[in-house]
Parts: sequence; structure tokens; C-alpha cells
Amino acid sequence: MVTLHTNFGDITLQLDAEKAPLTVANFMKYVEDGFYDSTIFHRVIDGFMIQGGGFTEDMGQKRSNEAVKNEANNGLSNRKGTVAMARTSDPHSATAQFFININDNTFLDFKSETSQGWGYCVFGEVVEGLDVVEKIKAVATGNRGMHQDVPLEAVIINNVSVKA
Repeated sequence: MVTLHTNFGDITLQLDAEKAPLTVANFMKYVEDGFYDSTIFHRVIDGFMIQGGGFTEDMGQKRSNEAVKNEANNGLSNRKGTVAMARTSDPHSATAQFFININDNTFLDFKSETSQGWGYCVFGEVVEGLDVVEKIKAVATGNRGMHQDVPLEAVIINNVSVKA
């Protein structure tokens, strides 16, 4: 379990290393390296998800490690309260960014091993702090440069701690 300590409160995630071993190992490497410290939730779409883990408060993109193989075919579903890896249109492009589903987004689930069917890998779920997620999803958003849905008030991940 890890806890995201944000300026809105704490969010504790239970990670599923059994069903998403590569993804959890990738995420934990970023946690252990302090990569997520002082990053922000840079994309918030009420009714969909909150995304973070790649940008600083001034919208500077952090340099990430190599991409991790997509494990979305693990049987886990993008349901409300689950955490999944963000990626580009390349199914195997996830690096550091992740998102917390604030709705049942089953259309993001694995369907087939094709570029359109891979889906987004769920690797854990919120076990404490859903109220904090609810607060974050309600923030006002706007555009910052080429980025849309950016919170007007920074939602900062101060640091991440690992629970024994």
C-alpha cells in the first residue's frame, strides 16, 4: 500500500502486484525514487478521472523511465476508485503517469491485443481517501498552454509514502 500525500488530503492505494506485477514494480520504482514528490494532478475531468504523476506545478514535464508493458489483460476493470496507468495511443507507452477512475470507465478495459483493444492497465484501487478524490474531481479547470482540463488551483502530490 502507498499513500499519496496531497494538498487536498491523503489517498491510500492498495496495489495489485499479483495481477499487474510489471506495472506495480514500475510504479514503486518511481515512488522509491521520489519521482512523484511535488508533482500535480494535471488533468481533472469530473465524471471520468483525475490524472497525475508527470508534471510539476509550473506544467514542466518530468523525465520518465522506459515504458512498461501493458498488463491491461489482467482481468481488472477500470471501475470507480481504481488506479490505472495513463499512456499515449501506443498501448505499451505507459511510464509514470497514472489516473484514478472517478466513474465506472469499463470502456477503457482490455478487449483484444490490438492497438484499439488493449485498454488501460488497472494496477490498484483507492482504499482510503475517496473523499479526497471527490474533492479533487470538483476543482475548477481550464487550459494551460496546450493542456486542457488543468486544475486552476494546483492539486499537488507533496510526496508518497509506503505502508508496511
